Amino acid sequence: MTRILVLGAHPDDAEFWAGGFLARQAKSGSVIRMVSVTNGQSGHQSIPQKDLIAIRKAEAAEAGRIIGASYVTGDFPDGSLQPSLELRHWIIKEIREFAPDLVLTHRPFDYHPDHRAVGQAVQDASYMVMVPKVVPDVQRPSEEPIVAYMVDLFTRPCPFRADVVLDVSSELETVLDMLSCHRSQVFDWLPWIEGIRDQVPSSGPEQREWLKQWFMAKANSRIHAFWRGSPLCPELVEAYEISEYAGKPTQETLNRLFGLDVDHNPTSKQGNSQ
Repeated sequence: MTRILVLGAHPDDAEFWAGGFLARQAKSGSVIRMVSVTNGQSGHQSIPQKDLIAIRKAEAAEAGRIIGASYVTGDFPDGSLQPSLELRHWIIKEIREFAPDLVLTHRPFDYHPDHRAVGQAVQDASYMVMVPKVVPDVQRPSEEPIVAYMVDLFTRPCPFRADVVLDVSSELETVLDMLSCHRSQVFDWLPWIEGIRDQVPSSGPEQREWLKQWFMAKANSRIHAFWRGSPLCPELVEAYEISEYAGKPTQETLNRLFGLDVDHNPTSKQGNSQ
């Protein structure tokens, strides 16, 4: 049984970037906690912030229930996050209390400043989580967890390195189920900020089909960038980069954590494909 902690900046980050892997692991009996560090208060064009915080917290909890995961929504203001000492200590506490084998988070080079702040704070917490006199009221873990970054395609100052590439096509419908819970985001705010709000159907199967097409258009970039497996192109791919700042996994450990069946797949671009 694997314990997986996702430290995302916003409600819906975990589902969007790692939903397929999380759904697959939930089926295999893993214990999963999804965390939004911020309260999501800035993710809408018209809903008042106080109301939006409550809406997004409820949406996140509903998404977690789809795969039987707990969902924690933090109180840090959305859109104002900094990799502060306060945030580092909060993350250390989250890691220690949940005691994960694997932590998923953003890279410190993502497009969104909140994502970068979380990624940097997790990197800064990765060693300090083992130091007993830091956040001394919460016991340190017996082993340093493995940290893996969720995918992004930004290249400055350094590109994403695909250490693990997963075919999670079988979990696509579950990912869409989870994303559908975040109605304020996927059917309203995100289309609005992209200038395509008028393209979203009002309800029903057409709305679900629109979501699938919208999500797949974004997810296809992962396939073209990272899939080097069988000639048959998968429908949904997720990729992860192992952090150098946290626990140092063996290949056997990676195979176990990510459900890989082989020690090494030479057809992968840089790492392992499954």
